[in-house]
Amino acid sequence: MVALYPGPIEVGGIRLRNHLLLAAGILGTTGASLARILANGAGGVVTKSIGPSPKEGHPGPCLVVVDGGIINAMGLPNPSAAFVEELAALQSEPVIVSIFGGTPEEFRTVAGWFAGKASGLELNLSCPHAEGYGAAIGSDPALVEECTRAVASLGVPTWVKLTPNVANIAEIGAAAERGGADAIVAINTVKAMRISTALRRPVLGNRFGGLSGKAIFPVAVRCVYDLYEACSIPIVGCGGISTADNVVEMMMAGASAVEIGSAVVDDIGIFAAIVNDLYNPDGIDADEIVGCAHA
Repeated sequence: MVALYPGPIEVGGIRLRNHLLLAAGILGTTGASLARILANGAGGVVTKSIGPSPKEGHPGPCLVVVDGGIINAMGLPNPSAAFVEELAALQSEPVIVSIFGGTPEEFRTVAGWFAGKASGLELNLSCPHAEGYGAAIGSDPALVEECTRAVASLGVPTWVKLTPNVANIAEIGAAAERGGADAIVAINTVKAMRISTALRRPVLGNRFGGLSGKAIFPVAVRCVYDLYEACSIPIVGCGGISTADNVVEMMMAGASAVEIGSAVVDDIGIFAAIVNDLYNPDGIDADEIVGCAHA
């Protein structure tokens, strides 16, 4: 396997300790848990998504483990503006705040709370199970461009997380780039559901949710590959990554860095394990492999 030269990098206007970030939605609800992931080897962390008003989320069950992954339907629970206090002890750390809203104005309002208090913002335009938010906006190129522009105009590094649940993800990525995004993140979860044959009803309280984990890794690689062909801004790969070889494959598709989520559920030490396998002082510069599969 290819080994990379270790050291800090810069992606989409944000300086990271290495190429590995915690994805939104996993252990990102408190400053203490974010600090724990950074101490365990992550190059950066993304918080749980924060919205314009406090939200309890969907009724349970909210999560079911399936072969090769997890289906969740949390419904974007968050404390809204009160989350700003959690970042007080992380001012100099590579923390990216995931935000959501129902309109460009709501995105800009939430972004304003965190301007100057985080390294950057990641727009959640991709959650598949929150009515009026996430993918409901992120499947419309015009709205993606408008929401991105509303946040990017604040001058804060702006990443946009895309949904795979569209006919043409490259079209959505290009819209984010036109809106001023500094980077795009691909992908969020794949819309999915399970039905209990014993109860004769959907397992999740929300009926359907989003599938993450190893099962969606090939979908994520394909999306990153398509986006690399259509966009010129950096791409952050996300979706089912659990090994150093997965990181290298995602980079060869076009990713400049990666986010890891579901694998943390199985192993809190996943970042340190991948760092140990991925980096070597005799390794090559990552730029030598980013997008090389397109040659």
